[in-house]
Amino acid sequence: MSGGRLIVRSPVALEPYAKHLLEYLKYWAEKAPGRTFLAERDAANHWQKISYRNTLQRVRSIAQALLDRDLEVERPVMILSENSIENGLLQLAAMYIGVPAVPVSPAYSLLSDDFGKLRYIFNLIQPGLIYAANGKSYSKALGALDLAGVEVVADKDFAALEETVPTPLVEKALAKVGPDTVAKILFTSGSTGKPKGVLNTHRMLCSNQQAMAQVWPFVAKRPPVLLDWLPWNHTFGGNHNFNMILRNGGTLYIDAGKPTPALFSRSVANLREVAPTAYFNVPSGYAMLLPYLEQDQDLRDHFFSRLDMIFYAAAALPQKLWERLEKLSLGSCGKKIPMTAAWGSTETAPLVTSVHFPVDKAGVIGLPVPGSELKLVPNGGKLEVRVRGPNVTPGYYKDPDLFAEVIDEDGFYKIGDAVKFADPDDPSKGLVFDGRIAEDFKLMTGSWVNVGELRIKAISAGAPIIQDAVVTGHDRDEVGLLIFPNIEAAAKVAGLDSDTSLDQVIAEIKVQKILCRGLAAYNRKNPGSSTRIGRVLLLAEPPNVDANEITDKGYISQRAVLERRAGLVTCLYQGGPGVMVIQ
Repeated sequence: MSGGRLIVRSPVALEPYAKHLLEYLKYWAEKAPGRTFLAERDAANHWQKISYRNTLQRVRSIAQALLDRDLEVERPVMILSENSIENGLLQLAAMYIGVPAVPVSPAYSLLSDDFGKLRYIFNLIQPGLIYAANGKSYSKALGALDLAGVEVVADKDFAALEETVPTPLVEKALAKVGPDTVAKILFTSGSTGKPKGVLNTHRMLCSNQQAMAQVWPFVAKRPPVLLDWLPWNHTFGGNHNFNMILRNGGTLYIDAGKPTPALFSRSVANLREVAPTAYFNVPSGYAMLLPYLEQDQDLRDHFFSRLDMIFYAAAALPQKLWERLEKLSLGSCGKKIPMTAAWGSTETAPLVTSVHFPVDKAGVIGLPVPGSELKLVPNGGKLEVRVRGPNVTPGYYKDPDLFAEVIDEDGFYKIGDAVKFADPDDPSKGLVFDGRIAEDFKLMTGSWVNVGELRIKAISAGAPIIQDAVVTGHDRDEVGLLIFPNIEAAAKVAGLDSDTSLDQVIAEIKVQKILCRGLAAYNRKNPGSSTRIGRVLLLAEPPNVDANEITDKGYISQRAVLERRAGLVTCLYQGGPGVMVIQ
């Protein structure tokens, strides 16, 4: 410790790791050629599967097709697609010849009204080729771009890439790929402003997977099987999960479902067929899954039949959900399936800390994995955390000045988060996420409000009505909440059809009473001015992707919501329509 600053690192050294991701593909194509690597539902709802051997063959053919088009670092491959076999093949083929893959959030094309983020990314990276998984779906988005000189590959055109005969030039290109070669450029959602293009090198990705294998040795003991929806344009799904399968010779079933009322039934149907060895989801996904597991013993027993681990990320898991999952696992397989979490960001590929030891409650994010160092810096009554290691990005695409702002004098990346020790007297029990440094605020009383901690407790107290919440009260006399309701759960509580409009659901007196009752019970246990919730407002408009209010994983940006909905914050404190005062 120096000047109040503390360095935290693993006592275990990071072992040697692969030169690039393609080493994993070539290894498994030789050692387990017939094993399924990727699987997805086809139009007839059957699982279409691709083996490691076939993956390598198809990747090399596509790589040759990209070489024939003279693609390079300054003319990368832009991918507009949900997770799919073609998406995975194209990313690996681009990496094979040292060309960055740029998977872009489908929301920027399919949910956006102005295509502003898509145009910004397109103009910044100036791709040589764009792959649009479905030309019809992406036609409006493509029409918003100046495509002069840019080849667009869509639908059946992809087959032409795979029909290309590879030449020795493909392996010659691969020989030039090394640890510092940029494998992909991932664009962060960003709470404000334009998305940032985070350079992801092979060193970042491979060192990350080696660290994971050292703290989770079970992933190497038997090939992992995942059923996963998390998007590949994001570091959680695209780096952590996809690369975990590739590194350990596992199988990834692509889940076309998502934790939304319209799509979650697909996830449940898939879980009836696929028993994962590890299950990854965000807290809202677990909130939707639990009722199915609780009501269907066959599904529950199948789900837990070979599960090594339950993992949550993107946001903290409410303790009530944790306890329900533990109860189900005990009832199904006679033991508590380990529940774990980790912490990191797009800039760290993403793993920095991991829970690789027993914990009995939600919220712990673990300790640094081998190779990662943390610097804990006192900041406004909290411990700001900074990161250094081989998994940290070398920069933002075409924006060195912005990157210079987030690297400190010792080379640590300033991620903007705060942490604290789960047990101040025993650091080995891990760290707890303590919110974003920029999100906490003071009430008029001068009391600091810990936004991250309060938000988690409020979601739990307001179950099942609250899907997510934004904490208000900066320079006000009490804490308030803007609430995004769980429309499906709220409709069920009110005895309404699941397709009832959001306006009708939040106007139901029964919904409001249940919400107020839960928050009032919370207030009795948390009477302090910085923890007590004084007033709430159920929002009739879902979070807006163009306004950066929500990420692909469903994480709500506190800052973006407060800025965009400043009028509703005013309404909340002036007692406007729909405002509920909590006793």
